[in-house]
Amino acid sequence: MWNMARTNTGHSSPRSQVGFAAECKCFCASSSSSVKVHLRSAERLRDLCCANRGTFIKVGQHLGALDYLLPEEYTSTLKVLHSQAPQSSIEEIKQVIREDLGKEISDLFLSFEENPHGAASLAQVHKAVLYDGRIVAIKVQHPKVQRQSSKDILVMEVLVRAVHWLFPDFAFMWLVEEAKKNMPLELDFLNEGCNAERVATMLAHFPFLKIPMIHWDLSTKRILTMEFADGGQVNDSDYMKKHGINVNEISENLGKMYSEMIFIHGFVHCDPHPGNVLVRKCPQSKKSEIILLDHGLYQILEPGFRLDYCRLWQALIKGNMSSVERYSRRMGAGDLYPLFACVLTTRSWAAVNAGISSVPITHSEDIEIRNNASLYIPQISDLLNRVPRQMLLLLKTNDLLRGIETTLQTRASSSSFINIARCCIRAMARHKRSKAQSWTRHLHISLAESLDLCRLNMYELFLWVRSSTLFHWLSTLVAFLH
Repeated sequence: MWNMARTNTGHSSPRSQVGFAAECKCFCASSSSSVKVHLRSAERLRDLCCANRGTFIKVGQHLGALDYLLPEEYTSTLKVLHSQAPQSSIEEIKQVIREDLGKEISDLFLSFEENPHGAASLAQVHKAVLYDGRIVAIKVQHPKVQRQSSKDILVMEVLVRAVHWLFPDFAFMWLVEEAKKNMPLELDFLNEGCNAERVATMLAHFPFLKIPMIHWDLSTKRILTMEFADGGQVNDSDYMKKHGINVNEISENLGKMYSEMIFIHGFVHCDPHPGNVLVRKCPQSKKSEIILLDHGLYQILEPGFRLDYCRLWQALIKGNMSSVERYSRRMGAGDLYPLFACVLTTRSWAAVNAGISSVPITHSEDIEIRNNASLYIPQISDLLNRVPRQMLLLLKTNDLLRGIETTLQTRASSSSFINIARCCIRAMARHKRSKAQSWTRHLHISLAESLDLCRLNMYELFLWVRSSTLFHWLSTLVAFLH
């Protein structure tokens, strides 16, 4: 994925993907002659995740979303974990409901579908009808997952330490630390319900976003009852084609809402694997909607970190390499700032130097990324141990979003970078206004913000015109006349 260009620091500047993919890439090196080996290994990995459930399935889900990085045999085999993870029996589900809500299913619901609508790593979802006629989805935690999760994390810690002892360059203790911190939050469904309501209020101005409403009277730490919302997974291009949903519109809207979460609010949904992001035609408006599910894992960005992240992305988009180095170093990357820049953008160092908004993504660049990613595991390991812990979930989120774009074949679109630039401009202006001590300074900041946004809109219009059929027709005509 990277040309090994040298920077003025004397360090190599490969681009790499991060997250769980880095650890697993060592046993799935790409080779046209090893398809059977890949498939056999992928099936064993899937069976291992299903047998151990819980935390292990979450790892498998993440790998299944990395279409642009891992061999197809892995991603296609592991994709089933997004919504077809091992199920708990109906008797186990009834017992959890009985223990937490104090009543039998027949006393709470007019009807209850015993076959789960979907099963994931920590819970499974059943469709039911309340006695007032409302259709709901009941997310019920697997009964043994609370007790098992701590054992899973302990096993992971032992394995990571053992591998690090055998291979000193493999330093992924951060993975265990993050699991210890995040797993208790994901296992508390009341916390998930609060997160869902917060993000629904925060992004209420996006008409395309649907967050199911929570029924608090039927929710506990192990049960979350919410409005039922059905749709196809965001990476299911066949579903979108069948229902007349524009993939480019979905990809752009997904970028809008995540850019706003990250750069404006600093409150980020960090588990956007395809099973948690559904799409549909709204039954009322007939417009395309994105349904965002599973709000257990959020990252809250500190204001200083978020502003530096904004400045870094502005520098990456413009190709301002001195600022890329400055803000990468401020975020802990040190001399590995070229690698850090490539990790964030999932672009080559040549594209980063030119400004990622001005250099189109090519298929050959993606192939280079896929083939070379495993060569830089020691550098990735070092980088992930340097950066602030709040960066780790952002990198995982980037992994999953890029995987969705790759599946939908929208990664070559410039809209995602334009959305990021627009949110960075707004975030920086909001910060400056909060520090302004006079109305004239406040006005000057607002005018500068409006001017920058206007320039960005004009650039977006230019890109749209340049890609239009009429422009290509006129270009062909002018070439013919000459």
